[in-house]
Amino acid sequence: MDQQLERVAGLDVHRKTIAVCVRLPGEHGERVQHVRTFGTTAAELLTLRDWLEAHRVTDVALESTGVYWKPVFYVLEEVVQCLLVNAQHVQKVPGRKTDVQDCVWLAQLLEHGLLRGSFVPPPPQRELRDLTRYRKVLIQERTREANRLHKVLEDAGIKLATVATDILGVSGRAMLHALVDGTTDATVLADLARGTLRKKLPALRHALAGRFRPHHGFMVSQHLGHLDYLDEAIDTLSTRIEEALAPFAAELTRLDSLPGVGRRTAEVMLAEVGVDMRRFPTAAHLASWAGLCPGQNESAGKHKSGRTRPGNRWLRMSLIEAASMAARTRHTALAARYHRIARHRGHKKAVVAVAHALLVTAYHLLDRQLDYRELGADYFDRRHAERATRRAVRALERQGYRVTNEPAA
Repeated sequence: MDQQLERVAGLDVHRKTIAVCVRLPGEHGERVQHVRTFGTTAAELLTLRDWLEAHRVTDVALESTGVYWKPVFYVLEEVVQCLLVNAQHVQKVPGRKTDVQDCVWLAQLLEHGLLRGSFVPPPPQRELRDLTRYRKVLIQERTREANRLHKVLEDAGIKLATVATDILGVSGRAMLHALVDGTTDATVLADLARGTLRKKLPALRHALAGRFRPHHGFMVSQHLGHLDYLDEAIDTLSTRIEEALAPFAAELTRLDSLPGVGRRTAEVMLAEVGVDMRRFPTAAHLASWAGLCPGQNESAGKHKSGRTRPGNRWLRMSLIEAASMAARTRHTALAARYHRIARHRGHKKAVVAVAHALLVTAYHLLDRQLDYRELGADYFDRRHAERATRRAVRALERQGYRVTNEPAA
C-alpha cells in the first residue's frame, strides 16, 4: 500500500488518558514510531501539543469517542491537521485490542490515506449548535412535563383534556391555578373559560367534577412551576439564537419559505449545516451525511434492505417534522410527492422522501443564493404527462370503461 503522509499521529482518546502513536520516517527510509500516554487535563493537552510539534507532525487522527474528543480536537486543530473519524469505520480484526494497538492502527491507516474525516464545523457554528440542540432538549422535556401533568389530572378524575384542546392555554391555566388554590366547584371552574371554550360550559362542568385532593394540588403546582421555567428558558435560548443568526437573515428567510419549514426548523438547518455549501461537493453528499438517503446493500445481484444510514440526528429529526407538515400543505409539489409515494410504500418512507427533497432544495437555495419557487401540485403530472395519462386510462379501464385518447384542440 502506498504511503501518502510522512509525519502522522494516531490518538486513542479516553476520559482520563490519551494513547498517542507518532509515525515518522527513519534515517534509512524505514518507518519509526513513538508511543506515549498523556492525561486529558488542560496542562497535559498542551504538553501533548508541544510533543507533536517537536516531532513535526502534520496530520492527526482521533476517533469520535463520546464528547471526550472535543477538548483534544480543539487544542490540536490550531497547529496540525486534525481528522475526526467514525470508530465504526476503523474497527480492527477482533482480538488483541489495547489502547496502544488502537492508536498505532489509527496512525497506520492515516499515513496510507485510508481514513475519511467527519465534518467538524468552525467555532461559531459549534456554539450555535449547542444553543439549538439544548433548546430542542428543553422542548422535549416540556412535552414530557405536560404529559406528567395530564397523568396527575387523570388520577384526580379531572377530564379537562377531553374538552379543552390545550389545557395549558389561557383558560386551562386559569382553571389549574384555581384548583391549586383550593377551588373545586366545577361550576366556578368552568366559568373561568375564555373565548370559544365558553361554548362548551356544560361539558366543562362535567369534566371538572373530580376527586381533586391537596396532594394533587401540590403536584400540579410543581408541574406548572417547572413548565413556567422551561418556557422562560426556551424563550431565552430563542433570543440568543436570533442574535447569533442576525448576519444570516437572508439565508434564514430563504429556508423559512420552504413548505413545512418554520422559523425554528430553519434555525436548526443553519446551525447543523451552515451557510457554506462548499464543504459538501453535491446535494447527495449532504443527504448522505444527514442520513436521509437510501442505504446500499447489494450482494450477488440481489438488493437487500435499503434502510437509511445513521446520520445527523438533530438535522434529521427537524427535517422529518418539517416533512410531516409539508405533506399536509395544499397545492405544493412536496405534498404531491408525499401522496405519490405513500400510495405504494407507506407513510414513513414517503415522509423520509419528502425530508430528502427538502434538504436537497435547501442545499441549492444556499449554494446558489436563490429564492424558493413553488412548482405546484401538478408538477409531477406535467413532468411525466404520458405516464399520468396511462395511469388514468388504466384506472378507468379497471372500472369497465373503454377509453379513447384524443388530444384537446
